[in-house]
Amino acid sequence: MTTGTTLLLARHGQTVWHAENRYAGISDVPLTGTGRAQAEALGRWAAAHPVDAIWTSPVSRAVVTAEPACRALGLTPHLEPDLRECDFGVLEGRTLAEFEAEDPKAARAFRADPVAHPFPGAEDPAAAAGRGAAALRRIAAAHPGERVLVVAHNTLFRLVLCTLLSIPVGEYRRVFPRLRNAAISELLVKSDGSAALLSLNVPCEPDPA
Repeated sequence: MTTGTTLLLARHGQTVWHAENRYAGISDVPLTGTGRAQAEALGRWAAAHPVDAIWTSPVSRAVVTAEPACRALGLTPHLEPDLRECDFGVLEGRTLAEFEAEDPKAARAFRADPVAHPFPGAEDPAAAAGRGAAALRRIAAAHPGERVLVVAHNTLFRLVLCTLLSIPVGEYRRVFPRLRNAAISELLVKSDGSAALLSLNVPCEPDPA
């Protein structure tokens, strides 16, 4: 029988830059008031749907997002450096529209295939996908048969989902347009390293009427 680990993937709460649609990447950008409220909602979700462990990117916006869940369950988060967001090079702190106005040809190439044509100075997206997928497989192997909350980042998670689900990584923007802040995506990782996506972008709490 194949043993599986359930990974509950959550993107961190909204930041100032994300509210303006700016690429944050490796930059240390604080949560907005909305982002802090999303983190608290994730904590309430964890209290109602307990997990056995919590892993997070070392970037502060992910650590802060995980704090309410850790507090609710009395867990100490495990920090995994390979869950950090991609470095977006010249796009750090900027919008795609700003880049497109400056270099429309490069922007068109990125939109057509963001892995083959990453931003100048950016981390190789294929390498980011590889390190992130390896990190999730390590986490799953450390918690066989358990439920684990993993808090990290939008682009990294989308690249990793493509890798684990055998989808070409260059399709990550089309197949997974975005992961909502603090929403839950449920991924079953089996002991052989294969994976199945069970749910995507499920809100922690119902939208207010």
